[in-house]
Amino acid sequence: MKIYTRTGDRGDTGLFGGGRVPKAHLRVDAYGQVDELNAAIGFALAQEPQSFCRDLLETVQRDLFTIGAELATPDPGKLAKALRGPPVGPEQIAALEAAIDRYEPQLPALQQFILPGGVPKAAALHLARTVCRRAERTVVRLYTEHNPGGPSSVVPYLNRLSDLLFVLARVANHAAGAPDVQW
Repeated sequence: MKIYTRTGDRGDTGLFGGGRVPKAHLRVDAYGQVDELNAAIGFALAQEPQSFCRDLLETVQRDLFTIGAELATPDPGKLAKALRGPPVGPEQIAALEAAIDRYEPQLPALQQFILPGGVPKAAALHLARTVCRRAERTVVRLYTEHNPGGPSSVVPYLNRLSDLLFVLARVANHAAGAPDVQW
């Protein structure tokens, strides 16, 4: 199978479960930003030390693929066929919270805002955090405009994930001996 299909050459794209929408559609923007977030996490994983939170972040990447499939499937009746397993739900959100609770005690308490950056691993995690926040805003807009009361776990998952990425960025700096730079 070739990677190119030419089906999107006129500016539209297919959705899971059928149907086509313009590539500028808010739904495509939402799952595209989740895909960008996944790539940003992949970039963070590629930074040294590569073993830092690898299992946790690869699990997050798998969750993000599931979220992307959910966002690309506007018909709830066809969602089960689009996913490789159950949708992201309270269990995955609890796992993010448990990771935050596990790593945050290793850090000095925050007294004020800090500048994103530090060692390359931390800087990449901070960048992933900002991509996550942008994706979250777009998903909220999608649900508000096209799916009121939509899947309730996607927004809390992204919200918690951005918190986790912030904590992991701080942990990466702390482990490397790079202090937080206060604003």
